[in-house]
Amino acid sequence: MTKNIDELVAHLKDMGFVFQGSEIYGGLANSWDYGPLGVAIKNNLKQLWWSYFVSKNPLNVGIDSSIILNTNVWKSSGHLSGFNDLLIECKTCHSRYRVDKLIEAFDPSFAWAKLSIPELADYIKSQKLPCPNCGSHNFSEIRQFTLMFKTNQGVIESEKSTVYLRPETAQGIFINFKNVQRSQRKKLPFGVGQIGKAFRNEITPGNFIFRTREFEQMELEFFYNPEDEKDWFVYWMNQVETFLAQRVGLNPKNYRLHEIPKDDLAHYSKRTIDFEYHFPFGWEELWGLAHRGVFDLTAHQNGSGADLTYLEPTKNQKILAEVIEPSVGVERLLLAIFCEAFTKEKLANGEERIVMKLPTKLAPYQVAVLPLQKQQKLAASELFETLLTNFNATYDETGNIGKRYRRQDAIGTPLIVTYDFDSAVDHQVTVRHRDTMSQERVAISELDTYLRKYL
Repeated sequence: MTKNIDELVAHLKDMGFVFQGSEIYGGLANSWDYGPLGVAIKNNLKQLWWSYFVSKNPLNVGIDSSIILNTNVWKSSGHLSGFNDLLIECKTCHSRYRVDKLIEAFDPSFAWAKLSIPELADYIKSQKLPCPNCGSHNFSEIRQFTLMFKTNQGVIESEKSTVYLRPETAQGIFINFKNVQRSQRKKLPFGVGQIGKAFRNEITPGNFIFRTREFEQMELEFFYNPEDEKDWFVYWMNQVETFLAQRVGLNPKNYRLHEIPKDDLAHYSKRTIDFEYHFPFGWEELWGLAHRGVFDLTAHQNGSGADLTYLEPTKNQKILAEVIEPSVGVERLLLAIFCEAFTKEKLANGEERIVMKLPTKLAPYQVAVLPLQKQQKLAASELFETLLTNFNATYDETGNIGKRYRRQDAIGTPLIVTYDFDSAVDHQVTVRHRDTMSQERVAISELDTYLRKYL
């Protein structure tokens, strides 16, 4: 795993994974665009999550809810009144900080969560917390900063036209609980998954794509009868760990489980566990698993007046379902995968090669086709078009063969097929493996089967 985030960012830009947003206009702070390789791996990751948690799980279905919802959704959920961060500003250098992050940087063990704003201000003053940027102790008063992006719907701006970009995808699932349950004739337990954009006006975004104001979430809301004896929290905890270790290939040494203390739990949570990953900038939350109880369905039932109960058939009794929520940000998980894959190796000849050791299901391309020399271009391009039928393939004829190998290593292509001078005679090609650099001759007629075996 790389310990140099700047080196990783430079590599991802050079290779076409991630670009600075609005770069030709000087950029936009904390805005990132995904290039051809970035959008490919991002889509592969989302498809992998969807397959594992939704389409291949017999308990679950999926939806795609609106980004802009009725403002009453956010009033009932508590976002309008409580979705805030505490902001403090250094009067000397005018740097702004989240109060919790400022305190955690000074004393990670200090229990700040239950303190009032005046108590937090007293602590910062009495302990003489320094500004991380300039070292001074001259801070402003603490104020609340809303994380909701506000906009207007319609032709006339007014209080009635105010709407918000969703800060999470979960509420779109909760308000559609009854629609999904009724239309799909689902019985408890069942889950509803969703992948989509969310927006948070973060005070201190940063660390590349780790914390951004515009991001994607992959969330599952799993509904079950409170009297169900199965420990669904442990079930989904194991499912998340299996996905991290076996599907996206994270080294278990690089992530850990952190049980959130009861005093620090969100108001809606009965229990929360964070899967934390060891990023180059330290241990940070990667994936959250929350037991939300009946908070959300109760809130929306009370706020809307709609009946969001479930008729339990064996007892013919209406109940409110409890909820377990595994939630992960696409970009955070993608950054962990990039950190895990980015590898620098010293070769026997003293040269260094950079390899993105991506899992085959995530790599932007599964196979690359290269002609050895320009004389093989026609035959190699025909082979490439044939492979496109069944594989995510790419074709490269620019530069000498060694440089082309290195280029494919650097973007993470698992297998390279080289069409050489002998191929027209023996009807075989050379297949090179990314991680070991080993090569073997394979008959073109058997190439499809060979590639499937490894991919």
